[in-house]
Amino acid sequence: MKKDFKPYYAVIFTSTQKENIEGYAEMANQMEALAKTQDGFLGMDSARNEVGITVSYWESLEAIKNWKQNTEHLIAQQKGRQDWYSWYNVKICKVEREYKFGEI
Repeated sequence: MKKDFKPYYAVIFTSTQKENIEGYAEMANQMEALAKTQDGFLGMDSARNEVGITVSYWESLEAIKNWKQNTEHLIAQQKGRQDWYSWYNVKICKVEREYKFGEI
């Protein structure tokens, strides 16, 4: 592990979608752009097949709390529950170590 590694947090959002997800892609793009402007945001990874997984990375629990309470994000969360998701799960984890191989 690099000596300058500083632990950070990951929010793991796993979901399944309803059949009609009209407007979802546009909202997802808006939320990603908005997240990138938030203090403490470090990055994001996402994949979707039958189940979608989005992992966002944050400097602190406070940064995660502020993102969850962001007004535009609150609207997107409500719309997601009402219109787009049949199920979702959120996990918040502390990342204490990481390593990688190759380039993406």
